[in-house]
Amino acid sequence: MSKQSWRPGTMIYPLPAVIVTVGSTPEEWNPITIAWTGTICSDPAMCYISVRKERYSFDILMRTMEFTINLTTSSMARATDWIGVRSGRDRDKWAETGLTPIPGEKVASPTIEESPLSIECRVKNVTDLGTHHMFVADVLNVRADDRYIDPETGRFSLEKSGIMAYCHGHYFELGQLIGKFGFSVQKQSKSGKK
Repeated sequence: MSKQSWRPGTMIYPLPAVIVTVGSTPEEWNPITIAWTGTICSDPAMCYISVRKERYSFDILMRTMEFTINLTTSSMARATDWIGVRSGRDRDKWAETGLTPIPGEKVASPTIEESPLSIECRVKNVTDLGTHHMFVADVLNVRADDRYIDPETGRFSLEKSGIMAYCHGHYFELGQLIGKFGFSVQKQSKSGKK
C-alpha cells in the first residue's frame, strides 16, 4: 500500500450540506448553502459557519450577527444545490426552490419549514481567515420537526429524515447504521447480546 502526497487542501469529508438562513426581515431573508460548518463546543453549545466575503449573505450576516443552520435531506437536494450556485442579489431563492421560510423563535433569521432540524445562532465573533470569514456563534435554540420525534419515547430520529452530506463535490444521503457511540467498549450480556 502507498499514499500520494497532495498540496494542502480542504479534504475533511463528509460534511453536512446545510442551508443557512440570514436576514432580519422577511424582505431580506436569504438562504445560502454552506458546507464549512460544524460544532465547536458542547457546553455552552457553540458552532460555526465560514462564508466568503463576496457572497450576498455576508453583508447581511455582518450587520445582523444572527443566522439559522437548517439541516438538509435527500428530498431537499436540488434546492440545496440550486441555492448554492445562485445569488440572492438577483434571485428570489424562496420562490424558485419552493422552500418555506418561517419566523425564527430566538433570532430574526428564518427557519426552513422543510428542514428536519434547525439551529438558531447568535454570532460571538468573526475571524477573517483568508478566502472565508468564520462566524463563531452561540446556539440559542434548536427546532426539531415533529415528524421525526417518537411520541412514546420522545427520541428524535434524524436518521429517518434522509439526512444529506457533502463529499468532495457530491451530495450523499446517509445510509447504513454501523454502530452507536461507545459500541466498541460496550459489555455483552451472558446471552451474547449488547
